[in-house]
Amino acid sequence: MNKIVICGATSAIAVEVAREYASRGATLYLVARDGERLSTLASDLKARGASGVHTEVLDLALNEHHQALLARIKDILGAIDALLIAYGVLPDQQRCEEDVEATMQLLQVNTLSVISLLTLFGNEFAKQERGTIAVISSVAADRGRKSNYVYCTSKAALDVFLQGLRNRLFSNGVHVLTIKPGFVDTPMTAHLKKGLLFAEAAEVGRGIVKAIDRKKDVVYLPWFWIIIMAIVRNIPERLFKRMSI
Repeated sequence: MNKIVICGATSAIAVEVAREYASRGATLYLVARDGERLSTLASDLKARGASGVHTEVLDLALNEHHQALLARIKDILGAIDALLIAYGVLPDQQRCEEDVEATMQLLQVNTLSVISLLTLFGNEFAKQERGTIAVISSVAADRGRKSNYVYCTSKAALDVFLQGLRNRLFSNGVHVLTIKPGFVDTPMTAHLKKGLLFAEAAEVGRGIVKAIDRKKDVVYLPWFWIIIMAIVRNIPERLFKRMSI
């Protein structure tokens, strides 16, 4: 893959994915809010072998920016080989319970803005009749838990949208990948106590590139989360609601 677009490019996992593609000589179009971090990342990727690195500072949570973003990307790259959407926020569950606006804002960032991008880029990929769309979701999407059910909701809704998009675009030759990481040691999880289930961002980044290469539909990263979540999903509701998780 030679032309890669990454939305949320300065997130820890996205940086590792970008580095993997830079080492392959890809041309990258990076979008994020922090211009300084984007500039630093671009220099790093060029040093690692990227054929070209284009950056854009943009708040992707604002849907009204998306159509123009796609037009600019097309002007520079032409056809797109792969899109990775890698941004999102982990909310304060208690604040969301107390403030409906906090919940709505979370859904806008994690779900609705991503759906906006997926709709626009999905149509573009359908016209191309090739390419890959990859989106970072979460194992949290597999079951609502009282400790973070608003976040679970934002990812579960996205998962269902991706299922439908994957079915729709398959006949167009477009690959849609849902990425479901477990706990990853990143700035977003810095406030959480680290344990044996935590993975490094570099490990997850390599797993994403491998899943894209293998045209997987859904990937759990690290792999053992598929077993953990199968168990969690199958706990009867009458028992699950009594559990402190």
